[in-house]
Amino acid sequence: MLEEIIAAAHRNLAVRENQVPLSEVKATARRAPEPRDGRAALRQGPGAVSIIAELKRRSPSKGALATISDPKRLATAYEDGGAALISCMTEPDFFGGDLADLKQVRAAVSIPVIYKDFVVSPYQIHEARAHGADMVLLLVEALAQPQLEAFIERIDSLGMSALVEVHSRLEVCRALDAGAQAIGVNARSWSTYQVDRANFAQVVDLVPAEVVAVAESGVRGPHDVFEYAQAGADAVLVGESLVTSDDPRQLVADMVSAGSHPALQTDRKARVQRTVLGNQIHHYHQR
Repeated sequence: MLEEIIAAAHRNLAVRENQVPLSEVKATARRAPEPRDGRAALRQGPGAVSIIAELKRRSPSKGALATISDPKRLATAYEDGGAALISCMTEPDFFGGDLADLKQVRAAVSIPVIYKDFVVSPYQIHEARAHGADMVLLLVEALAQPQLEAFIERIDSLGMSALVEVHSRLEVCRALDAGAQAIGVNARSWSTYQVDRANFAQVVDLVPAEVVAVAESGVRGPHDVFEYAQAGADAVLVGESLVTSDDPRQLVADMVSAGSHPALQTDRKARVQRTVLGNQIHHYHQR
């Protein structure tokens, strides 16, 4: 599945590069409003977990999820519910996304917006900035190490932040080696497309306390947000359950409430574990 998606990304990219040269995309990016601090928005402070609310119309495993004829309206509902960031899926063939969605969402909300696609070229990074993105998602599994390092540097140079997605402990180490400051642990395997929510807890102890840890996929409701927070998440990304909800604003609000439950302020076990082992890993990579 991932190979098919990456192949489609290259095909679509070739079309866009032929239509709009990189020089023009860079010029548009320079005129875009200053990016907002997405990494800061991911950290709500001790005992609180940020909610990243995602817009996506389709899923490779489930097909059509939601029509989303008005991305601005849904994004506004997310923000009104208390979402800290909005993830905008722009991949067209498998997820039904569009770069126009990103531009509309950016104009509609005051919180940071994440460009979520399958980035295989610096062109897409400038394209994301030109359309108003504040963060860019990078998939470790889809990139060679030199690419990953170069893309993080490029994203930083444009004033944005990278959210580096991993699935395994080895990929956490690769992300840290590349300089990642925000790491998303995906519960969904790109090999099997199966969801294992326990994967986050099995991986997150390698993420240093000063690096933002995001739990991705498999969130059915507030209880899952709470469990991810107990496992040490700083933020939780939610997609399918929100786009299929009859009241996405209220569901976001319920998830925000679960992510700031008083019990999380005293249950520090998971984050202490991250501090001990994760900081050892961090110091090793600094050397």
